Amino acid sequence: MATPASNSNFDVEAYIGNYQGYTRLKRMAFIAGQNSTLKPDVLRAAIDEVRKTTNTALYLELIMMAVDTAGASARDDAWVEAEDKRASQRLEKLENDLGQHKTSLVKESIRMGHNDLGDFHSARGDFAMALKCYVRTRDYCTTSKHIITMCLNIIRVSIHMGNFSHVANYITKAESTDSSGSDPVLMAQLRVSAGLGQLEAKKYKLAARKFLETNPELGSSFHEIVSPQDVATYGALCALASFDRAELKAKVIDNTNFRSFLELVPEVRELVHDFYNSRYASCLKTLEKLKPDLLLDLHLHDHVAALYTDIRSKALVQYFSPFVTVDMKRMADAFNTPVMELEKELATLIMAGQIPARIDSHNKVLHARHADQRTATFQKALGMGDDYVRDSMALLLRINLMRHDFVVKGQSGDGGLGPSKSSRQARRETGTAAE
Repeated sequence: MATPASNSNFDVEAYIGNYQGYTRLKRMAFIAGQNSTLKPDVLRAAIDEVRKTTNTALYLELIMMAVDTAGASARDDAWVEAEDKRASQRLEKLENDLGQHKTSLVKESIRMGHNDLGDFHSARGDFAMALKCYVRTRDYCTTSKHIITMCLNIIRVSIHMGNFSHVANYITKAESTDSSGSDPVLMAQLRVSAGLGQLEAKKYKLAARKFLETNPELGSSFHEIVSPQDVATYGALCALASFDRAELKAKVIDNTNFRSFLELVPEVRELVHDFYNSRYASCLKTLEKLKPDLLLDLHLHDHVAALYTDIRSKALVQYFSPFVTVDMKRMADAFNTPVMELEKELATLIMAGQIPARIDSHNKVLHARHADQRTATFQKALGMGDDYVRDSMALLLRINLMRHDFVVKGQSGDGGLGPSKSSRQARRETGTAAE
């Protein structure tokens, strides 16, 4: 099995080219921390890029990572000092401007002042302060557009911080805004953000649904967080791990919107089709091929092991489901795994109740445990008889009530069950005429 350190064929430039802003630098730092082979080149590129920003904290973090790396850049204290000094002057100006706006009591100017401060702290990598500034704009939002801008700013910095409770709250707030539903790009960004939150919480089925609902108009509009390729990969893997066969067909393979994302990642598209068409050896081989790259993903790396286990378990269950008996040697060939390892996996699934079967370890045969069909048929017939008797008694009761004029009237004041007033009057008139 490949390890992150052995993945020297990973195309860093092509991967990083899908991102902008802080997430681009953070992903480069993450790759450098996970992959010793790529570390020197990735760190060198990241340090060069971070010097084009005002984020001196991230620069110092990258320099510390590069201490034991051959050919590492020397720490530029002069640049750090100069940037910190300029940032201090800029912060003082922004705070003075905000104070003047508050004196003028113009809501829009105050909102913009807080936004500018939030942008400043975000660019510096101080997301806690940026979050406070963006939250303060809430009291000065006068239009739906202002509310949506505030929500997106808070969602963005909260994702950078890993604070997904804030993400969920402000997704709900943005979705409840009047004009949000008419903007497909905004809705796509909110779906992706919700999907990341569910992924972080290890709720893979809910995460899959959010990614699969994402509109392809997302494009590169959210490249500060994720790329369209990420949407395809995250959505497909979560779906394979949690959807049944019917859901996989309806919500992934036949989903025209999600198909646009899958076209960007042919390996993932083939993975989904191989799984659905029961080509398990090819499917699992592709998964192993993708694993080193997935372990370098900032959001997915913690979930790779769990997702792979769930996908393999579902494949084993799906393979066995049509059969009464299965030759475990042939099954092992289909899954490209030794028979003894397969037997252990099957035993685990049987104990968990996922496969109703028993193992003939001597002959290496898996036997399905089917319920007694004769007993089941008798029980079903008895149940149908009970239903028929109950329905017949209810029908007879209704007929007798109607025959004796015991009906429920809808008029106010006469809603009880019993003979209606008009019926009693008619009987008295009939009796008088008879006399």
